[in-house]
Amino acid sequence: MPLALYALTAGAFGIGVTEFVIMGLLMQVSGDLGVSISAAGLLITGYALGVFAGAPLLTIATRRLPQKTTLVWLMVIFTLGNLACALAPTYETLMIARVVTALAHGTFFGVGSVVAAGLVPPERRASAIALMFTGLTAATLVGVPFGAWLGEAFGWRSTFWAVTGIGVFAALVLIGFVPRAKQAPEVGPLSEELAVLKRPQVLLGLLMTVLGFGGVFAVFTYIQPILTQITGFPLAAVSPILLVFGGGLVAGNFLGGKFADRALTPALFGTLAVLTIVMVSMTFFLESKIAAVIFTGLLGAAAFATVAPLQLRVMEAAGGAGQTLASSLNIAAFNLGNALGAWLGGTVIDHGPGLHAVTWIGAFMPAAAIAAALYSQRLTTRPAVAC
Repeated sequence: MPLALYALTAGAFGIGVTEFVIMGLLMQVSGDLGVSISAAGLLITGYALGVFAGAPLLTIATRRLPQKTTLVWLMVIFTLGNLACALAPTYETLMIARVVTALAHGTFFGVGSVVAAGLVPPERRASAIALMFTGLTAATLVGVPFGAWLGEAFGWRSTFWAVTGIGVFAALVLIGFVPRAKQAPEVGPLSEELAVLKRPQVLLGLLMTVLGFGGVFAVFTYIQPILTQITGFPLAAVSPILLVFGGGLVAGNFLGGKFADRALTPALFGTLAVLTIVMVSMTFFLESKIAAVIFTGLLGAAAFATVAPLQLRVMEAAGGAGQTLASSLNIAAFNLGNALGAWLGGTVIDHGPGLHAVTWIGAFMPAAAIAAALYSQRLTTRPAVAC
């Protein structure tokens, strides 16, 4: 794999830490700022909605810039947003800072996916995308547990100061290792790129992404209270257990990329099915400490096994002029799913059956994604009607 892919991975690591670390800080943030756990969970929803809004807007705004320039400036926005999070005096300002930080997320991964896929032969595109997304898995494996420990030991603001430093480092690595394009990007009419939104297969691919990751975040957003209030772990045990989740992400991300390179459609169906089964099964074992740890790892593996197949599916359905926009929109779809899942989980906790039921809600969503995939496959195989 080209060295430039590892520079993209470094950027993905920084973004991954700031996206996921809040899950391990919910109780500290809620206590310090005087809000409920479900309100603190909305910081995840706000971030995800920022990604959803920022991905198409910044992708269109930067379409004429060299890809390297775009990636570096996005990392600068990310770094300044985390600095604002560290300094935020109130819940409201923290929410605003999280949204500002999130604006860079979707376009970074959208442009980065296209760059990564273009650096390798066609038969290795899914693995190249998976390698870039390894930054997210490494963030969850190393950055999030460390951030949770740092927040517990020195206050949650210290975590955001650390992430600000990661952002500075990632920007420097991108400057140093991502190759500069030899010529300006060829940009067609904006209408040609926007036309990708009229393609049913692109829209169905985006829907699969929203539903699949909505299920993941209905559960993962509230993993700290699940482990402490249902399973009975002390708060200090959450950080080590998140290491298990991160290990699952690494394994699942690697396997998902490999399977998608071999056969994209079976990989898509298989990973979504495994994700559904894991969350259904997890429901029955949350009160067992050993089983809860095992299923936390399995949840991570099943979740990120879907990433490369979902991302490549949308990119292939788009193709041509709309590929970068579709790629960014799929990152937005991941985060719209995150927002939807976090909201649904909070609703179930506050107004429904309670914390015990979030895994059922989580399992329902990838099952719905499988239904969307079946419909997409039916459209693909439907014979053309003669006029």
